[in-house]
Amino acid sequence: MPSLIAIVASYLIGSLSFAVIVSKALGMADPRSYGSKNPGATNVLRSGNKGAALATLLLDAIKGWVPVFLIHRFGAQWGLGEGVAALAGLAAFLGHLYPVFFGFQGGKGVATAAGVLVGVAPWLGLATGATWLIIAVFFRYSSLSSLVAAFFAPAYYLIGGGIAWPLDRTVLIALIVMSLLLIWRHRENIRRLAAGTESKLGSKKKQD
Repeated sequence: MPSLIAIVASYLIGSLSFAVIVSKALGMADPRSYGSKNPGATNVLRSGNKGAALATLLLDAIKGWVPVFLIHRFGAQWGLGEGVAALAGLAAFLGHLYPVFFGFQGGKGVATAAGVLVGVAPWLGLATGATWLIIAVFFRYSSLSSLVAAFFAPAYYLIGGGIAWPLDRTVLIALIVMSLLLIWRHRENIRRLAAGTESKLGSKKKQD
């Protein structure tokens, strides 16, 4: 029962769509109504409000980190271990993708996934974040950076398992599922990358 409660609570936390919440609080347009219509930090940035985009990014990451951190910190007394923490992180990620409070119309989950990774192991989050940054600097495609980072995250966990952090099978499976879902949510971006029509970082979204 404690595990189920933790996972459901994590999903509900993940269902807080901060792109919509922050935009509404600042009197901005709903991010689901312009640009890519994706309620995430990248689309909020297209509004021109960098502060709103940064707030969205940080809050989306925090909601992925908080459930994992809380279970690591306080879960032992309830019999909650690494595996439950990872499943709670996955639940928060699913909440971001399919938020119950916002008609199940969520974002792509990059920032929330990053928060989960930091919660699982800070060095894992750092390595994956560095991978995202390197690809972004050289190629200037946010989507490509996210796809490459999604591919490497479970690989890094497996390689560093038992060395930089404990290796847990449930954690590995949760990370793989999260990465596959993230890649699936970027399927339109993959098509645009293949067609050469994907927008680069720092440029305005191409209009049809």
